[in-house]
Amino acid sequence: MEYIKLNNGVMMPQMGYGVYQIAPGDCERHVAEALEVGYRMIDTAQAYHNEEGVGRAVADSSVGRDEIFLVSKVWISNYGYDKTKASIEDSLRRLRTDYIDLMLLHQPFCDRYGAYRAMEDACREGKLRAIGVSNFYPDHFIDLAENMDIVPAVNQMETHVFNQQRELRNIMGEYGTRLMSWGPLAEGRNGFFTNGTLTSIAERHGKTAAQVALRWLLQSGVIIIPKTTHIERMRENLDIFDFTLTEDEMSAIAVLDTARSLFFDHHAAETARMFMGWK
Repeated sequence: MEYIKLNNGVMMPQMGYGVYQIAPGDCERHVAEALEVGYRMIDTAQAYHNEEGVGRAVADSSVGRDEIFLVSKVWISNYGYDKTKASIEDSLRRLRTDYIDLMLLHQPFCDRYGAYRAMEDACREGKLRAIGVSNFYPDHFIDLAENMDIVPAVNQMETHVFNQQRELRNIMGEYGTRLMSWGPLAEGRNGFFTNGTLTSIAERHGKTAAQVALRWLLQSGVIIIPKTTHIERMRENLDIFDFTLTEDEMSAIAVLDTARSLFFDHHAAETARMFMGWK
């Protein structure tokens, strides 16, 4: 496993296991499988409603808690200083831990300033080892980073070969903030698994298109959390540390960037209305 040093000195695995859309009743089993095959970072969120399953799997694992990097996210219904502070305690309880390694604000809506200040205080108290944001576009990110005491350590964004977040990465680099990818395989959209560039490079390395795409992100310095409920895919996704893409291959994949979301735009009115309905 390769590690990334965050801007506060905390070491974070560059690859982890994401549990988005994994049913609460199945989450414990799949997280246990992920830990068994070698994952050491688990990414969950209050809005996924499966923190408890993650907590049980971690508590019952033979892997020590100090070897497991736990990531969770505060949902917008818990934004505002007091509500966020209480929600962090709830997440700690559900995850059966005294500390969370990285806590993020899940969306750039509602009282994100009060919520972030509560995370800053929890970080100072040792309940959170690092804090950051998720889905914060350049304007959202700069506004928060310039007005808070603790600069975000991570910004988790839709990031894959078709949406490479170049502008955001350049801006975040000024603050030492790391990019963490959600949807690193784009959920198979846009002909992801049959893309000619990815498949041709994959053939040369004896890998799959998915492995090549994940390797490209790793070599680009991006933190990744591919999700699957199949243990063989867990192993396949993890099997990307035994080959290296050449400069020409990296450049060929970089050309695939469309700089557009395959899911939704957080600046669009319909997106804002959608999230207001989920408060």
